[in-house]
Amino acid sequence: MRQLLLDLGAAKPQTLASFVTGRNAELLHLLGSFLDPAATPRDRFAYFWGEEGAGKSHLLQALATAPDARYIAPDAPAKAFAVQPGVRLYLLDDCERLTPAAQIRAFNLYNQVKENGGLLVSAGNAAPMALALREDLRTRLGWGLVYQVHGLTDEEKIAALTQAAQDRGMTLSPGVLPYLITHYRRDMRSLSAMLDALDRYSLETKRPITLPLLRDLLEIEGDPKPE
Repeated sequence: MRQLLLDLGAAKPQTLASFVTGRNAELLHLLGSFLDPAATPRDRFAYFWGEEGAGKSHLLQALATAPDARYIAPDAPAKAFAVQPGVRLYLLDDCERLTPAAQIRAFNLYNQVKENGGLLVSAGNAAPMALALREDLRTRLGWGLVYQVHGLTDEEKIAALTQAAQDRGMTLSPGVLPYLITHYRRDMRSLSAMLDALDRYSLETKRPITLPLLRDLLEIEGDPKPE
């Protein structure tokens, strides 16, 4: 069953449409314009930040589906930080994890993107000035628009999961979703994957989706409770 859940979570590519908007409508609109090759965003640089599980990597990986985009992890090789023909949109993730050498590469990347007319979207776990990075890079991160990615409230998560269950034709017993979000990982990607796994497990065992079924699945998965 563990392999089933992991497969479900990995098989679905991230998209902007699959991101539950919550209080992030303005940010989603901006990122949508970055994906449109015919659009000319007024601001070519954007940085967003938020707590773990808020969906920062989801958004960057959704942008990375564009054919002219490049996703750059903080531990990527030096050549990944170089501007190249055919790449319009550069995506720098987990800025707080950049090593001193990678910080220099990121600084140079910002300058090259500015000179070459590209777009750059970066993400981190804190606002630019709160990051433990070199000063000139913090300044670059704050060049364009800066957004906080607001995580969903428990009520918003339950509403989103309820809608997803209805779309799948699933019938959930009362209490299943409140129990899930308090006894499992709290990011929407993991919660959505567990919802899929619950649906499959219910069909395989021919049991309704109730709290006992959810508890059985969580025990089989062996995943720790959220902190």
